[in-house]
Amino acid sequence: MVNEWIRENLDKHAALLKELAAIPAPSGNEDKRVEYLVKLFEGMGVNCLTDEAKNVIAPFGRAEGRSAIVFAAHTDVVFPDTAPLTVTERDGLLMAPGVGDDTANLAAIVTAIRYIKEKGLSPKRPVLFVFDSCEEGLGNLKGTRELFKNRGAEIAEFISFDCAFDEGIITRAVGSERWRVRAKARGGHSFMDFGNSSAIEGAARLVTRLYEQTVPQKENAHTTYNVGVISGGTSVNTIAETAELLYEYRSDERACMDAMRESFMRILKEEEGEVAFAAELIGERPCGGEVDAEALEALISRCAAALREFVGEPIFGAGSTDSNIPLSLGIPAVTFGLYEGGGMHTRGEWLKLDSLEKGLKTAFRVILNEFE
Repeated sequence: MVNEWIRENLDKHAALLKELAAIPAPSGNEDKRVEYLVKLFEGMGVNCLTDEAKNVIAPFGRAEGRSAIVFAAHTDVVFPDTAPLTVTERDGLLMAPGVGDDTANLAAIVTAIRYIKEKGLSPKRPVLFVFDSCEEGLGNLKGTRELFKNRGAEIAEFISFDCAFDEGIITRAVGSERWRVRAKARGGHSFMDFGNSSAIEGAARLVTRLYEQTVPQKENAHTTYNVGVISGGTSVNTIAETAELLYEYRSDERACMDAMRESFMRILKEEEGEVAFAAELIGERPCGGEVDAEALEALISRCAAALREFVGEPIFGAGSTDSNIPLSLGIPAVTFGLYEGGGMHTRGEWLKLDSLEKGLKTAFRVILNEFE
């Protein structure tokens, strides 16, 4: 009966996805999607609320102690656009910036809520449907942080619908720290003041040192680093007074994160001289904490069974998602996606429309397990 309802409502679901995908939602400026969702839920007769982080939360049932399960998807996309995004359908593909990540997953939850309301289902235990803000980039998981600050004591399990089918199930949290490093030097005229310290030269030396470091090695851990942006200077005939770079390191092991910070601080100190450096932490995502292994495995098993039935044998891995926050707090959490697509984080992002049925069936299997 559920699968028949899904097939009968696929066109309506696709139309919802197209509407949502056109709504701009840069991290921190998700207001238009928030407004759309609130009005949509009001029309469904679904009680929902918003918080200071611009999360939209639809609770079903009242939590007593740590008893609730969260089904989440983030509303923001990586693109800064504030005008409507262009959505194109061609040859069985739906194309738009952010159409998959994370709009398709968000739409799947909305459609599941519509089914629950139409059928008059009741939760077996408290359920929180959360459409959270600021998951991408320097949004720094603001929405999920706010959720756990306000309601963390209620939450027993957390499922984030994010990414595509081929990402499998993310069961381990990849932590990260993002730094803005400003270089300050004497600078001057490129000919008359030749020999004065240059912020660009100092920043370049710093980048070279960062790329010469050896990442910490620990069994089953993966640690990386990257300088993603470098800028500075005034003109071709000016010795730069200032320069700036953005640097990050990541790991799925907390001890390795600590080692990377120690290495970064040591290199900064060693390079300090005629060029001064000031480092500012602008983003931080935690690694996983001490999670009950049996409880986490039970959650993974339920989600894997749904994917196995409708999509295929899932892979298991690590990632940086909203699940980082609950995992860091010792709460079982997983992340997986509900569509087939590609071009994530590019303006050519796409998904296969015929994959939406599999995604809905997977989502419904996991979500409706909590209703009767």
